[in-house]
Amino acid sequence: MTSLPAAADPTAQAVPPGRPGDFDFLTGEWRIANRMLDKGTWIEFPGEATVVSILGGIASIEELRIPARNFSGMGLRLLDMERKVWSDFWVNAKSGALSTPGQEGGFADGVGTFVSTSEEDGRTLLWRGVWDRITPTSCRWRQGGSRDGGQTWEDSWFMDWTRVR
Repeated sequence: MTSLPAAADPTAQAVPPGRPGDFDFLTGEWRIANRMLDKGTWIEFPGEATVVSILGGIASIEELRIPARNFSGMGLRLLDMERKVWSDFWVNAKSGALSTPGQEGGFADGVGTFVSTSEEDGRTLLWRGVWDRITPTSCRWRQGGSRDGGQTWEDSWFMDWTRVR
């Protein structure tokens, strides 16, 4: 679990306008080492993904497969060309339903940060997905939540991606 002070919070930075191709680094075939917090215990399991960029780089589609957990889903990242903001959506293969709203954000200094909100017991929760450690052959995605308006974040899932091709 990672808890970041607000000063280290990438969501506090101004995000430049999104551009077609921002997610092109993800295009290809990947092997993924997952580390996820499940009911208070960290578990690890392998996964794989195939990602394509379409529509001139304003859409990125990911098919995620995790056979060890009998799980699959689709990441859908879309650039709103008018607002210049990316939205990162998720579809679980078991439900087929698109998560809405998507996490919105963009890239600054080689890090993509995407945030959404939800309500729990009358309190607003922030959710954040971060793409970082981006190289031609690897990258990392991590997910976390904040119950204090973004003052601190508790990461609960890490995915270390390694390019296959």
